Amino acid sequence: MDEVLRQTLLYDFYGELLTEHQQEVYETVVQNDLSYSEAADMFGISRQGVHELVKRSVKTLEEYESKLHLVERFLKIRENVQQIQHLSSHCETIEKEILARRVSELSSQILEEL
Repeated sequence: MDEVLRQTLLYDFYGELLTEHQQEVYETVVQNDLSYSEAADMFGISRQGVHELVKRSVKTLEEYESKLHLVERFLKIRENVQQIQHLSSHCETIEKEILARRVSELSSQILEEL
């Protein structure tokens, strides 16, 4: 998975756990694609301060994921649902027993993740 998507998912899942200031700076730099210098001017802090704040926020988001695994679980569930969609779109060419067994396996995996 590319790093931009990973950071977006991490922020979507855990961003509310950052302080309000961390959220504002992170969103400004990472999501709105402003430079550290531009963000520093906006927030009245140094460029280095913005860099450290973003770096610390990324580390915090990664730590939450390493403990809770919500993004990992979400991605597994999404993959299983995509497989079910694929199977259902090709159900005419797949034997019903095989299709039923595979859908049952995938749905069991989804339920385990939930």
